[in-house]
Amino acid sequence: MIALRRLLAGPNRAVVVLAVTQILCWGMLIYPPVLVMPHLVAARGWSLASGMAGFSLALVFSGILSPIVGGLIDRHGGNVVMAPGALAGALGFVMVAGQDSLPLYFAGWALLGAAMATSLYDPAFATLGRLFGASARRQITFVRFAGGFASTGGWRANHLLLEHVGWRGTYYVFAAVMVLVVAPLHGLALPRQRALDTAPVESSPHLVPDEPLRPEGRVFILMAAGFALHAFILSGVTSNLLAALERGGLASGTAVMLGALFGPSQVVARLIDFLMAGRIHPLWIARGAVALMASAFALLAFVGVSVPVAGLFCIAFGAANGVMTIARGSLPLLMFGPQGYGRVIGRIARPALFVQASAPFIVAAAVERFSDAAVIEVGMAAALAGVGCFMALRPPRAARR
Repeated sequence: MIALRRLLAGPNRAVVVLAVTQILCWGMLIYPPVLVMPHLVAARGWSLASGMAGFSLALVFSGILSPIVGGLIDRHGGNVVMAPGALAGALGFVMVAGQDSLPLYFAGWALLGAAMATSLYDPAFATLGRLFGASARRQITFVRFAGGFASTGGWRANHLLLEHVGWRGTYYVFAAVMVLVVAPLHGLALPRQRALDTAPVESSPHLVPDEPLRPEGRVFILMAAGFALHAFILSGVTSNLLAALERGGLASGTAVMLGALFGPSQVVARLIDFLMAGRIHPLWIARGAVALMASAFALLAFVGVSVPVAGLFCIAFGAANGVMTIARGSLPLLMFGPQGYGRVIGRIARPALFVQASAPFIVAAAVERFSDAAVIEVGMAAALAGVGCFMALRPPRAARR
């Protein structure tokens, strides 16, 4: 009872609030387009490319805004920034569902891009960094672990909504949730007082740098490039995986069943990291995760597509992505320190979001022009390049416990 009271009181309440809103926001902003878009473009007589261009625009717009949002959170706190972003997302959903004009449709997606920049992991991590300082890694891990359930619940919720209220009704429901649930939680329930003001910093299993590295130059470029390569691989694979497995000779139902291993593998990997209390340095987590991705691609490239190989690929890829996103939140904190952390992760997010937006189209075009085998080899090369980026990084030397 005392532990529950401590969790819900003071700065620790942010962990509960953000765990809930991350599940909701990822389930509304990221996962629905692949299900909703075929209905949307069929109703309006548009091409699928035109419809998906709106989603890509939102990702690009989110990348443009991310450093600005992170800086605002550093100065004013998450509640001041994240609540208006949720309201912008609600308006975006209404415009996408209600406006048949293509320019207004794109304007709605631009608003949804603003919601992504103010509602997903990067602003959540920036908020936790502002509240908990250098000890925020465990809180980041918990929120990231909870967010892993967004795909599991999000797919089912979207299917049910599409069946019962249609695609327009689905987006109107999302708008209502943004206004009635997400915005109040961010605006009223997120704490304003920093943990450092009321309690000592939780000890870390890693050396906390006395003089953090400056987020610029070679170190910053290597880190941003490593995470951008991961985003490219992730976006390109997840958008084309099932189709590639079917073209490789697997039945449609089998491909879907194997693809479903991706989500649980993420959750299990994050749970292991959470139970280990962050004993592995985030830099080694990033190195190991991208190396595991490269190994998964090599398995497909050199052994070929079969049910066991595809299953191992999905498990390895999901586990690697599960911990990679934890590293994305905690590695900049340990390398560059908590000062200006929100803006730093926003700057890291910008190129990652740009390549995330372009990857599905690039990979699809490469499959049409070359082959699935060539794309798998490119994915392996990109993963190896990512390993090189993280291997070239070195944490600050001067440190204290």
